[in-house]
Amino acid sequence: MKMLLTSGGVTNASIRAELVRLLEKPIEEADALVVPTAQWGQPMCSPQSVWRSTAGAPPFGDAFVGLGWRTVGVLELAALRDVDPERWRPWVEATDVILADGGEAVFLAHRMREVGLDRMLPDLDVVWVGVSAGSMVMTPRIGPEFVDWRPGGSDETLGLVDFSIFPHLDYPGWESNTTAAARRWAAALGAPAFAIDEQTAISVVGSDVRVVSEGNWEAFAVA
Repeated sequence: MKMLLTSGGVTNASIRAELVRLLEKPIEEADALVVPTAQWGQPMCSPQSVWRSTAGAPPFGDAFVGLGWRTVGVLELAALRDVDPERWRPWVEATDVILADGGEAVFLAHRMREVGLDRMLPDLDVVWVGVSAGSMVMTPRIGPEFVDWRPGGSDETLGLVDFSIFPHLDYPGWESNTTAAARRWAAALGAPAFAIDEQTAISVVGSDVRVVSEGNWEAFAVA
């Protein structure tokens, strides 16, 4: 598995070029499955926001589902609990990319563990493209600031990478996502982390981790 972990999707030419590098083929020749599941755990999301993402509509869907894939399908993890794995696993194994939408990362991790997708991923020849929570779910922890599904509960996620992510850095109007807030978050976390804005992505291939950006980002090492 390869990963392209973003805050707002494929928002510029540099991130798009990195996606094509990971796919090893043009986007127009690649098949995608979009996972909207994380939205259901986030109180700010709604059926309308799920539609905008899966339909490729702004503000995030156009830089995500609407990139010009050969085919796009929807993989709703909550529904897979009642579907024979022998039916849905071939869909995942055959796809080129999994588009993991934003929302609530702990909720998404819970659903992935519930159906066993987390255990499948490391052995798949697939590119995982995350937006916000869809990226954060791959990290060990997200910090209590981002736990909205069960406030006060665990902030642990899947730990498929060894760093945490603070998304939407300095997003206009979001006072809780300032650079100062990101630095406080990282200090309390006490673990390797990145803060990334909408024009930044983190590319992961095995142990190779690289930042691709036309915007602003900050790395935090363990003190």
